[in-house]
Amino acid sequence: MATYKRLPVTFAHGDGVWLWDTAGKQYLDALSGIAVCGLGHAHPAVTAAICEQAGQLLHTSNLYHIAEQERLGALLTQRAGMDRVFFANSGAEANEAAIKLARLYAHRRGVENPAILVMENSFHGRTLATLSATGNRKVQAGFEPLVQGFVRVPYDDIEAIEIAAANRSNIVAIMVEPIQGEGGIRIPAEDYLPRLRTLCDREGWLLIFDEIQTGMGRSGRWFAHEHAGIKPDVMTLAKALGNGVPIGACLARGAAAEVFTPGAHGSTFGGNPLACRVGRAVLETIENEELIDNAASQGAALLTAFRAALKHQPGVVEIRGRGLMLGIELDRPCGELVNAALDAGLLINVTAERVIRLLPPLILAQPEAEQLVQKLTHLIGQFLSATSASFHQ
Repeated sequence: MATYKRLPVTFAHGDGVWLWDTAGKQYLDALSGIAVCGLGHAHPAVTAAICEQAGQLLHTSNLYHIAEQERLGALLTQRAGMDRVFFANSGAEANEAAIKLARLYAHRRGVENPAILVMENSFHGRTLATLSATGNRKVQAGFEPLVQGFVRVPYDDIEAIEIAAANRSNIVAIMVEPIQGEGGIRIPAEDYLPRLRTLCDREGWLLIFDEIQTGMGRSGRWFAHEHAGIKPDVMTLAKALGNGVPIGACLARGAAAEVFTPGAHGSTFGGNPLACRVGRAVLETIENEELIDNAASQGAALLTAFRAALKHQPGVVEIRGRGLMLGIELDRPCGELVNAALDAGLLINVTAERVIRLLPPLILAQPEAEQLVQKLTHLIGQFLSATSASFHQ
């Protein structure tokens, strides 16, 4: 079905941060399949895990114990400081699990019509519930009636949440991205997440962090909320957890970890042996290759380099980022830069119309980072010069 307006390229194979198309042209991948391939392409540890597990067992269903699921669950909960995990197949499914968990938590406490606070410009998925939670009218249009039970407030605005808390007695949770990805690499004030934690503790709400794009080392920590020194009650992961093999996870701790009981939620494929074996390989590789530190240092270097290279460039509004999650905001729509970059052998993305989004693999090395800065700053300069006359008319 025509659900994607695809770019005019088909990739044949990849190696590390590089991809080659069917004509043999080489590309520097600064998008990682939208923050999925944190270990890059064709990583030997991932390849070995897939081959080994595929030769043993792919599926038995969750009617039985699954050893690889238990191993990954133990590793993941320990790494995240959480108590339990439910495995799904995608980020949207992980968020569905979190929404269901919050509602069940509320009903068991006698709240009849529970509401979850969500943020403007957020993105949580494309199923009906996650679409309803998402703060983007474009992706919601035409799919009404939306799922009820969400209250929307501006991102990075504690006062708006305080007002909502004062006016509504049925709020049971806050669902928020520690850094908004689709919303344009929006990094909140340093005290925002800690104040959310304090507010949730005061009100008896669950704090749900959607770490689907920010998690698994992307921000220079295992999970982006760690920069704030706090913990959520519920956290969702997907994308980089499987490095391209579909897997999602909804983690919980404390009272939230005890909400789901047999029959309350489920998945046919979620937590299957193959996906969990690969997830374990990803976790171990990030640890063994010290990729969290690399994401932090390369990300900081990229931020410095882009700011230095573009500081005198008219049309650049702001350059922001944390770890290998960077956004370059321009003063005009810049979607056409995606095709220009493709022609130049570079894969990037534009989100929120005016923000160039960069999500390179965690394995990015200095020579490749330098190429990225050089190529992209040149393309940005060309684009701004070519469009300045028409834009300022």
